[in-house]
Amino acid sequence: MTTTFGLRWAMLGSDEKKRRRDEGVAFLTKTRSRLQASAKSWAAPISAVAAAGVCVVLAGCGDHVAEGKDCPEAQRAHTLSGFCVPRYVSLKRGEVYGRKGPGKDYPALWIYHVKGLPVQVVAETTDWRRICDPDGGAIWVHRSMVDGKRTVMAAAPAPVPLLKQSKVGAAVGGYLKPRALADLNDCQGAWCKVTVGGVSGWLQPSQVWGLAKAAQCH
Repeated sequence: MTTTFGLRWAMLGSDEKKRRRDEGVAFLTKTRSRLQASAKSWAAPISAVAAAGVCVVLAGCGDHVAEGKDCPEAQRAHTLSGFCVPRYVSLKRGEVYGRKGPGKDYPALWIYHVKGLPVQVVAETTDWRRICDPDGGAIWVHRSMVDGKRTVMAAAPAPVPLLKQSKVGAAVGGYLKPRALADLNDCQGAWCKVTVGGVSGWLQPSQVWGLAKAAQCH
């Protein structure tokens, strides 16, 4: 038995869900077992950029910052996967079971329902990854459930400007809505370029979740 969190999305009728999907607005939900029902709720838009007053949906990007691209060779030799720990990945599917420990014998504590959600690998075994999510939840998932594709989530309470150039004062090409997801293209110095719905722009790492180098949970 599971209890669904993010009830604003779970309780919407089918017509309302379709309307919001057509507008490029969805809600991220995480379900977890009834025994864990005291945990925080997830309910947030996951793919919405406002450009000229129009919301557009998540689009693809390059692999310049894919898993392990920025991991020194010396560190790779000391991990089971050959990648650095901690490191960022994203959820590969729209339904991912999070377990109490690294194995299917451990109970599932919650289920993620957001393909592309950025998560940070903070520990690993041969087949399992302990991940940290944007709300600070730590859980084990099978390695087949994560993807090396990098994404970020808008962390600011207000829309994040996507600048046309990597400098303060540059023209704004669009806005990344609070808790929206975007594909990560590249980082150069104090700026990172992201893409969502065909709109690309530059922002600073502190404006999104998924770029801090330190482990975000344990």
